[in-house]
Amino acid sequence: MRVGIAKLGAMGSSILLEYCLNEVAMREDFETFVVSSGSRIDLRIIDEIERGEFDLKIVACPDAERNLKRKITGRVVVVTDRASEDWLESVDWGYIVVKADSMIGARMEFLDPTEMVLYNSDILKVLAVTGVYRLLQFEIERALRGDYLPRVVVDFDKALEYAGFSNPYAKAKAIASYIIAEEVSKITRRACFHERDLERFTTLCAAAHEMMRVAGILADSAREVEKSNDTVLRTPHSRYGDILSKTRLYDLPR
Repeated sequence: MRVGIAKLGAMGSSILLEYCLNEVAMREDFETFVVSSGSRIDLRIIDEIERGEFDLKIVACPDAERNLKRKITGRVVVVTDRASEDWLESVDWGYIVVKADSMIGARMEFLDPTEMVLYNSDILKVLAVTGVYRLLQFEIERALRGDYLPRVVVDFDKALEYAGFSNPYAKAKAIASYIIAEEVSKITRRACFHERDLERFTTLCAAAHEMMRVAGILADSAREVEKSNDTVLRTPHSRYGDILSKTRLYDLPR
């Protein structure tokens, strides 16, 4: 199976996406081709996957309804952070909308490379622990193996279906983590697109990043609860691409 992945702009859901489809680099049934336009959204990179032969094309793009205005042929899954119901109903593509994949505080007066990396380390922890990356793993594998394209809007309920928590307090922490992360975008969008006063928008950017840091701490705490009970769900790929499962640390995945 061949998967072509185009990354337009920066999204937490896409940073490690290709690695989550072959995390130990041992799959014999699978190839990925990845192109990226970096932090900018440049539709020209889609031409790179349009020229290839792929069983599935994945396009990760923030605010896809506004930014992804071009035709893409073949079997396509769009991963994005926000979209209206009307737009989702109008497209022929599959889609996965991750509500907690909130926009960073992208103001030059606030954001530098260090701040950018720290924010993304927090959002990655949230998306991993709350089940979003496992949802991506399962939905993309399902699309690769059958006549299926996902049409999924990921709120905290949908994410937690994949997280695999056994402890109710861990689950509660993860729900809180997801909700806080989702709320971050309301602050960053206001700071980046509506506020003009320097002190005002830098303070809002900082506040939003503090929120994501707290969301990351809650996610980490939720996983620590599961670790203390030896009930962490793990879903590795086999050499042949099957998704296996285990919960006890010393169990073999089956």
